[in-house]
Amino acid sequence: MDNQREKREVYYKLSKKLLDLMLKNGYLEQEEYEKIDALNRSTFSPELAEVYV
Repeated sequence: MDNQREKREVYYKLSKKLLDLMLKNGYLEQEEYEKIDALNRSTFSPELAEVYV
């Protein structure tokens, strides 16, 4: 994996972790979480996007 791909992967994983915390603490509803996660997958284009779905 090249440097750019690694960065996108890390950025996506970080955004996913933050979303998980926001959902757990009641800042997001499940529907909002899913929409934002889908947007993040399209934005960061992680290599393992299919695994995350």
